[in-house]
Amino acid sequence: MKLSKSTIGIIAAVVIVALWASSAYNSMVGEQEKATTAFANVQSAYQRRADLIPNLVEVVKGYASHEKETLEGVVNARAKATQVTIDPSNMTPEKLKEYQQAQGELGAALGKLIAIQENYPDLKANENFRDLQVQLEGTENRINEARNTFNGVVQNYNTYIRKFPKNILAGIFGFNTMDKFQADAGAEKAPQVKF
Repeated sequence: MKLSKSTIGIIAAVVIVALWASSAYNSMVGEQEKATTAFANVQSAYQRRADLIPNLVEVVKGYASHEKETLEGVVNARAKATQVTIDPSNMTPEKLKEYQQAQGELGAALGKLIAIQENYPDLKANENFRDLQVQLEGTENRINEARNTFNGVVQNYNTYIRKFPKNILAGIFGFNTMDKFQADAGAEKAPQVKF
């Protein structure tokens, strides 16, 4: 059976489109995996902070036992922050906001805990407290870096799946844009310093 030139042309066009679609799909999967991995790195950095908190609370408890409200606030904020989880492959703006809010509350509670040291010179001089404080500062830097990396990877992914003609394939195969981390509410205002 001999094929006509038009049939051969149609078959060639279908093969070329199928190869392009396959390549584009695989690229979208790769970009999505980069984004979900970047989010997992953010979660890992937050987990590191959560793991440091019990040790920090114990050290402070030994010096500032009557700061019960602050200590309980940190423990409760940690519990809440570790309960809010997100599946990066099925992330919604609402879940990301809830996750970010819980982590922000934990950060605020930690700030109060660290501020206690000013009232307790012995605590401020304690080597364990200083070591934990340094580790916590390093962890906060890692969290910031991980969030920035995640936002950059998500930007690349979103741009990739929204460009024509890949946006058609993205819609067919269910690749949706992902949300980025936003600044905490009120972060645009400089803190007031009063003497």
